[in-house]
Amino acid sequence: KIKKNGVYVDGTLGLGGHSEIILKQIDSGLLIGIDRDKDSISLSKKRLSSNNNFKLFNDSYQNLKIILEELKIKAVDGILLDLGLSSYQLEDNMRGFSHKYESSLDMRFDKNSDDNTAEDIIQRNELKELTRIFKEYGEERHAYKIAKKIKDLKGEINVLSITSIVDRVTPYKYRLKTYSRIFQALRIAANNELDHLSRFLDDFITLLNPGGRIVIISYHSVEDRIVKHKLKELKRKKKIELIYKKPLIPSKEEVISNKRSRSAKMRVGEKTG
Repeated sequence: KIKKNGVYVDGTLGLGGHSEIILKQIDSGLLIGIDRDKDSISLSKKRLSSNNNFKLFNDSYQNLKIILEELKIKAVDGILLDLGLSSYQLEDNMRGFSHKYESSLDMRFDKNSDDNTAEDIIQRNELKELTRIFKEYGEERHAYKIAKKIKDLKGEINVLSITSIVDRVTPYKYRLKTYSRIFQALRIAANNELDHLSRFLDDFITLLNPGGRIVIISYHSVEDRIVKHKLKELKRKKKIELIYKKPLIPSKEEVISNKRSRSAKMRVGEKTG
């Protein structure tokens, strides 16, 4: 529901795929792209360069209010968040996002930040807290066993040492899912992703124009639950209408052509008034 003169926010710019489609539908409007990853900003800038109706910010979407104040914009017509990793980050074999590549465990979206790396999360947290991270953020049922073996590690903690532990704890047919859960949990903890999401959800309604839409795509049941409860609360307060009663999920055809979409859930709300 894009207006030609509207102002839209892509809060998780990535490689600019969503932004490119939004830009094609606006002429006198503006697209604001935000990403914590400096490399994503550079790559997106090149991709979007045939159009000049955009401004990009190397920041977190949780700071949208500050960014809009800087631009002297009171409210926007639409906000999109596509949570999780971009394909570019997942395929970067030096940052530890994927269990497929032998590398150090960094996992920070912003490589230049003072945030903890995933390795720091392991080193600085006691067994109890590491178990909680795997259980809450990864929903991993062998959380304690895996955390215990990781804390008992002697020597370097890297992608290979983590996958070796999963191999020892998990039957072969479940290993891929367990790798994904453990790496996801470490990434969420390293980037404080749930805190960023919660802070954004507390703010965004005041930053939307009446009739403006919020679109959030999540890939993780904990994130989806946070989004679902916030949108339901805003609906109860008559601040938004839900466009779909249930989240949209990918078709079988889409999952076949893009395996990474299989756990995606999209929720859409429209501000009333």
